[in-house]
Amino acid sequence: MKIRQLFHFVITIAILVAAILISRALWNRYMNSPWTRDGRVRADVINIAADVSGIVVRVAVSDNQLVHKGDLLFTVDRERYRLALEQAKARLAASKAVMTMREQESERRAHLEGVVVSTENRENARSQADSAIATYQDAEVAVETAKLNLDRTEVHAPVDGYITNLNVHPGDFATSGVAKLALIDKHSFWVYGYFEETKLHLLHLGDQVEIRLLGNAPLLKGHIESFSRGITDHDNPTGHELLSDVNPIFNWVRLAQRIPVRIKIDTIPDNIPLAAGMTCTVIARPLLQTKKAQPQQHLEGTAPSIDKTVPRLF
Repeated sequence: MKIRQLFHFVITIAILVAAILISRALWNRYMNSPWTRDGRVRADVINIAADVSGIVVRVAVSDNQLVHKGDLLFTVDRERYRLALEQAKARLAASKAVMTMREQESERRAHLEGVVVSTENRENARSQADSAIATYQDAEVAVETAKLNLDRTEVHAPVDGYITNLNVHPGDFATSGVAKLALIDKHSFWVYGYFEETKLHLLHLGDQVEIRLLGNAPLLKGHIESFSRGITDHDNPTGHELLSDVNPIFNWVRLAQRIPVRIKIDTIPDNIPLAAGMTCTVIARPLLQTKKAQPQQHLEGTAPSIDKTVPRLF
C-alpha cells in the first residue's frame, strides 16, 4: 500500500514539475523570443497620373496585368496637343522672320556713317534685334514644350510591376497630376514585422529572419534592414489651440506598443505569388545567439554585412 501511495506521489510531483517546465518554456517562447505573428507584406505602390489633361482614348492594359518598364498604359487624346505643336511651329517661323529682318536692319545701320544715321537709331536697331532674338528663343522653347506635351499624351510604365485596381476607361477625363491607376513595383516587395517594444532589445540590424506566410507557402528568408523611429501617440493628440490634448483617463492594463521593423526579403521564389497586404509570421534569428559577440561598437548608417558581428541597435 505504501509503495502504491509513494508511486502516486512521485507521479504527481513529476506531472507538476513537467507542467512548470512546460509553462516556463511556453512563457519564454511567447514572451521573450524575437518573433511576431503581426507581419505584413508591403510593396512600393506607384500612383500613375497623366502629365497632360484630356479625354482617355485608349487603355492598353487590364486589371492585375504584369507590365514592364516602358509599356504603354493609356493614351490621352492627342489632337489638341498636335494642333498646339503646329501653332508653336508657326509662331517659331514668324519669330524667325522678324529676327532675321531686325538683324539685317541692325547690321545696315551699323555700317552707315553718323551723318546718315544717328547713334540713337543704331542703338534702337540693335535693341530691336536683340528683342527679336529673345522672342525667337522663346518660340523655340514653346515648340519643345508642345512636343513634350504631345509625347506625354502616352503614359508608360515607369517600372516593372502589376496593374492594381484598374479604374480608368476610354472616355474618362484625365486631369494632369491626378492618379488614374496604381502600379505595384514587382521588385520592391518587403515585410513589416510589428514587434512588441519589449522584444526590440533582442533584434539587431542584419539579423536573419524567417518569414512564414499563411497557408502552405514555402518558407522565405530575409534579414532586418531597419527599425522605425516613431509611431503615433494616440493619447497625446493636438488640441484645437495647438496644445497637447492629454487623455485624463489612465488604463491600468498597459499593452506593449508594436514598433515596425523593416525586413528585406533575400530571395522570392517564382512559385510564391506575393501580394501587398498579406499577413505572415516573422521569426528573427539573432546572430548573437549563434555566435559570441565581440566588444560592441555603436554604428551609424547602413547595416553591416550579416557575416560579421552586428551591434545592438536598442
